[in-house]
Amino acid sequence: MQPRLVGLRFRRVAAADFPAERRISLAPVFYSPDTMPIVRVRDIEICCEISGDGPRLLKIWGTGADLRRPPTDFDRYLAARFTVLAFDQRGMGRSGKPGRDCTMADYADDAAGLLDAVGWEQAAVLGYSFGGMVAQELALRHPRRVERLVLMSTSAGGAGGSSYPLHELAELDDEARVRCLLELADSRRTPQWQLANPARWQSLVDDGMAALRLGADDPAQRANRLRQLAARRQHDTWARLPALRMPVSVFAGRYDATATPEVQGRLASRIAGAGYREFAGGHQFFVEDPSAAPAIADALGGSIPLSPAD
Repeated sequence: MQPRLVGLRFRRVAAADFPAERRISLAPVFYSPDTMPIVRVRDIEICCEISGDGPRLLKIWGTGADLRRPPTDFDRYLAARFTVLAFDQRGMGRSGKPGRDCTMADYADDAAGLLDAVGWEQAAVLGYSFGGMVAQELALRHPRRVERLVLMSTSAGGAGGSSYPLHELAELDDEARVRCLLELADSRRTPQWQLANPARWQSLVDDGMAALRLGADDPAQRANRLRQLAARRQHDTWARLPALRMPVSVFAGRYDATATPEVQGRLASRIAGAGYREFAGGHQFFVEDPSAAPAIADALGGSIPLSPAD
């Protein structure tokens, strides 16, 4: 069933602005594959998409995420099982780019406002990395909107421990920053591994550089990436996490050096009844370990309970 549209304002975006594979993946969408919905949410316009069919799922992705990037196999897996609402967070992609600093509460309230805009009273929420931090704030600030919460590759901040301080890499040139991020994403990518796997390593670097180039010619987007990192730096839900009452699952990559398993285990242990599981992979374990996607889908659908965190 298509979502009810509540007072949406659409701005047409040219089909050429989006890769063909992204346009194909959008069925079913609001209007046509050549139109990306742009909805007014609070003080900005938010670019969003709805794909797939099934229970409602709000997907909140990581730092610098942009809907113009081609969908992954994991995106297609989710869309085969859920009606997935994804969006460019403020300052990113085709969403509005405010000229002011933002807080984690801003990002969370944007997500709640987007649910209002598409007429969804409630949804399962999947938060990854920075999006997992936003998802925590959403669940704490708007608990009735979150049917169940799945957090991946993220942290609580504060006394619970934080993810790697990515703002410290902001002064590096693009390629040096990409190389650092790749090493942090998977602790197995040591200098020795890089020397032993030069073609694979270069391919990863090339992919990372290509991702950075998307929007690189937009000074406002570059400025808002820094604002996103600044908000991330202040993230701290530790003292409030015990208030969560919806089902919560936390998934971690065993080799993630950005959000370490230790930090993610503490996050899960702070929430009564939360499940915790590690997978054979790094920050993007869900595209590396074949067993991850089914477990994530089960947690989002509520069909298989996880073992509570210690």
